[in-house]
Amino acid sequence: MQPIPITTPLFYVNDVPHIGSAYPTIAGDALARFYRLLGHPVRYITGSDEHGQKIERTAAQLGTTPKAHCDRMVAEFKSLWQKLDIAYDTFIRTSDPRHQAIVLEFFQRVWDKGDIYLSQQQGWYCVACEEFKEERELLEGHRCPIHPTVTCEWRDEANYFFRLSKYQEPLAEFHRQNPLFVQPETRRNEVLSFIAQGLKDFSISRLNVSNGFPIPHDPQHTLYVWFDALLGYITALLAEEDAPTLANATKYWYPIHLHIIGKDILRFHAIYFPAMLLSAGLAISGGVFGHGLLTKDGLKMGKTLGNIIDPYALVDKYGADAVRYYFLKAIDFGKDGDFSEERFVDIVNADLANSLGNLLNRGLGMAQKYCQGRMPPFHAGVLGELVLPVKEEAGSLGDRLVPLYRQLKFSAVCEAILQLVWDCNKLIDSSTPWKLHKAGQQKEVETVLYCVLEAVRIAGYWLSPITPNLSHKIYHQLGLKLEPTLERSHQGWGVLTAGQPLGEPTPIFQRIG
Repeated sequence: MQPIPITTPLFYVNDVPHIGSAYPTIAGDALARFYRLLGHPVRYITGSDEHGQKIERTAAQLGTTPKAHCDRMVAEFKSLWQKLDIAYDTFIRTSDPRHQAIVLEFFQRVWDKGDIYLSQQQGWYCVACEEFKEERELLEGHRCPIHPTVTCEWRDEANYFFRLSKYQEPLAEFHRQNPLFVQPETRRNEVLSFIAQGLKDFSISRLNVSNGFPIPHDPQHTLYVWFDALLGYITALLAEEDAPTLANATKYWYPIHLHIIGKDILRFHAIYFPAMLLSAGLAISGGVFGHGLLTKDGLKMGKTLGNIIDPYALVDKYGADAVRYYFLKAIDFGKDGDFSEERFVDIVNADLANSLGNLLNRGLGMAQKYCQGRMPPFHAGVLGELVLPVKEEAGSLGDRLVPLYRQLKFSAVCEAILQLVWDCNKLIDSSTPWKLHKAGQQKEVETVLYCVLEAVRIAGYWLSPITPNLSHKIYHQLGLKLEPTLERSHQGWGVLTAGQPLGEPTPIFQRIG
């Protein structure tokens, strides 16, 4: 099957990770797990962007070196990803010597193409963004629109430039030919608008910055952090035993299937990087998905307001499954979204504890009571008008969820699974297995319980990319193991077999709050 490499941004490790770092990483992990369920070879890539003046200055203020500072921050990121059950395959660091080899080979290709030249750079520079800003973008007092507390610095220095303007028409044509390259549509429109304004060459080097890769023939210049970091996606594709060359990095996994990024770095991934790849003679990635920004209780998060969400504390308090579920279910991925702790508690309790957890508990409890703790058989033709709609809904769930997962419509995935759960609860209420048992209608009892428990299994299977631990608990109580590499046959109806032992009904998700 087609290899599926997926990336988060390579996070700028100037400080500890925040919820804005966790958000795309949770989404990328869910997408990677989904493709593994389908049987695809998957390479899920995340990592750290460790160069540039911002990190250099932070390290100096802390009385340490950039490398020591980044080592500490990388440990924080890896710790959080472990807490959140992020099953990444590669964590690439831009300080890796193998990455330097890839960057310099790529630079030489672009240099040989004639797409790099030396000129004078004048403009307002935001160190926090590591980016020159146009005058029209700036707030009053030459403050950065993304970092409004940061006053941009005036720069007038020699820089090497990449001929982005040369790729104006090739990029416009690429986006015409690939209308789904940038998702969602609002992000695509932003990209098309930026291209239509006319592309300007951009600086790819800095003077007086030691934290980065020197340009080989002019070592007083350091490669610009974005030119360097974007190539980390390619370095991450190297096999451990391979020499760090572009040929080796692109021989199996390349091109990247999807970059999942915040909308604030859309321009770099949807315009700059594709142009760089065209210059170097490499294929452009399969797509870019720009997710929205997060607020808390309707307000932009910031240290001055004291309303930053601490992802470590959130996971410690509520658990990884609850955090993963809320951010993918309660917010349409691609739109801006808000975090409210009250809403968080309400949604997670209603969906995972009261609906899904309670359904499994009810089904298992009655199986213990009426079927000696073993999986009952399904009797065709019994209670058809009640059970067949649920059987059909459960059996076809995967057909409806696969395109939703592919489009990163995680909220819609959760809604479809919940609908099946609600319909199963209605089936129990309308068929009243306790009354059927009392009336001696054992086949009817067995058919209802098989239908409910198999539907719960299917719900757990398809929810596993979002809530892996919860799904494993569902499978365990049903007497099964959930192993993505083995369970492609579990996508449809009829996996549970009559007579197999079932687990004791214990809550799979404790109410929170």
